[in-house]
Amino acid sequence: MDLTYSPAQAELRDRAAAYADLLMQYEDRAEEAGGPLAATDSEFLRQEAISRGLYGINMPKEWGGTGHSLLEQVIIEEQFGRATNTLWDIPWRPANVLALGTPEQRERYLYPVLRGEKFDAFAVTESGAGSDPLAGVTAAEPADGGWLITGEKWFVTGGDIADFFIVQANVGPELLPTLFLVDKDSPGVRTIRTPRFMHTPFCAHPEIEFDKVFVPADNVLGAIGDGYELTKSWFTDERMMIAARTTGAAERALELARDWSIQRVQFGEPISSYQMIQAMLADCAVDIAVNRAYTHQVAWEADQGIDAKTLHAKASVAKLSASESAGRVIDRCVQIFGGRGYDRAYPVERLYREIRVDRIWEGTSEIQRLIVANELIKRGTGFLAWPTQR
Repeated sequence: MDLTYSPAQAELRDRAAAYADLLMQYEDRAEEAGGPLAATDSEFLRQEAISRGLYGINMPKEWGGTGHSLLEQVIIEEQFGRATNTLWDIPWRPANVLALGTPEQRERYLYPVLRGEKFDAFAVTESGAGSDPLAGVTAAEPADGGWLITGEKWFVTGGDIADFFIVQANVGPELLPTLFLVDKDSPGVRTIRTPRFMHTPFCAHPEIEFDKVFVPADNVLGAIGDGYELTKSWFTDERMMIAARTTGAAERALELARDWSIQRVQFGEPISSYQMIQAMLADCAVDIAVNRAYTHQVAWEADQGIDAKTLHAKASVAKLSASESAGRVIDRCVQIFGGRGYDRAYPVERLYREIRVDRIWEGTSEIQRLIVANELIKRGTGFLAWPTQR
């Protein structure tokens, strides 16, 4: 079997790497601002992503996306993950479930996102529903011509810049989880609080209140009761991207630590000459190599048509392993830098803060372990095998 990148994939990697290098030029500005870049900088970087064919990478070309396969998306996102301050979020990647909308919904919501005119935000988590999205109490009640949505959603990534939300709400006494497209400027939508997190994000994660917000009947995304399965599909997709980005972040940290260890002299020798430093560098290289290989494998399998349940489990393996490994890698790299590694002026410090959330959002490490264990118990170890011809 041939595991080398095709010329097109190699070009895509290099193009994504060049764009990531551009993002890195804005890292200090983002850190100094304590969050979002100036609007002119963000718009410039957004238009650059569009012109370079790196915007909306998960959507078909005929809709205004770039039509990349999941493996190609992983190749791109791995390079994006090298940038700090979540600047990798500027080349926007709309929620995959928007592709399932009606033609009218795509025209109103998806296509403007792909043109860089609008932003979406997925609203699932609640104060009492984090790891268990079915525990949500946000409700959708029938109303003349549509629905009235009432509830609160927490940690809505991009909720500050979003023009509309994809809201999971329960319908009827059966509490059927359903997705709704909700315009942010609708009466009854209000930002309650915008938490300050460890990292300095490109976009915020506010808490949003929906107080009897009217949503037209044709703003149901998918069918009534399909919300949980659609949300799972979104989680699977996002977990693969987290696996890719954390691998890229870990590699950048290792590159910086390797270079530092060669030039940093203590006791008359570069610290790279000391075996304890060498061991840390080697352990970092192993973590990165293994997780890149597995994440690429799972993405390739998905492109070949792997079944949804197996993909769900394998994406959990990738996300769990890559996010936890990246935490270990970057922690070692901070240690190699010593006091400078704790200085916010250095990228390894920012990576250290930013990578921590990847073990929490889009499903905690503990939830990933439960998913993997459930697959093992129900279907055995077969999902770990290398795929055979289909």
